[in-house]
Amino acid sequence: QLQASGGGLVQAGDSLRLSCRASGNIFSVYAMAWFRQAPGKAREFVAAITWSDSERRYAESALGRFTISRDNAENTVYLQMNNLKSEDSAVYYCAAEPKRALIMVGIRTDPREYRRWGQGTLVTVSS
Repeated sequence: QLQASGGGLVQAGDSLRLSCRASGNIFSVYAMAWFRQAPGKAREFVAAITWSDSERRYAESALGRFTISRDNAENTVYLQMNNLKSEDSAVYYCAAEPKRALIMVGIRTDPREYRRWGQGTLVTVSS
């Protein structure tokens, strides 16, 4: 299971750190990602990190402002969001991509590649 937390109401320019704690069979996880979905819009990729931290990937909208990291000891992935903008307002979901092969490379941004999802945490940025 994935448990997301850390959302809230902030002002433009503020920061937030989202957390996603994984439990259960984490050994089958290849990568963890954050997606977001604003009302009336499709779910979009924000950032992802392989469980080994060999790769990280960001959406263009997140580059330079968001940082994804993980703490394997805590089975937790974080998304540090700085300089938040009103357009960042959305429900943020963490997701896990399973290992499909002995050797995998790259990070996928299609939400259909992710099989386990957290419940979502709401981020609202007022301008």
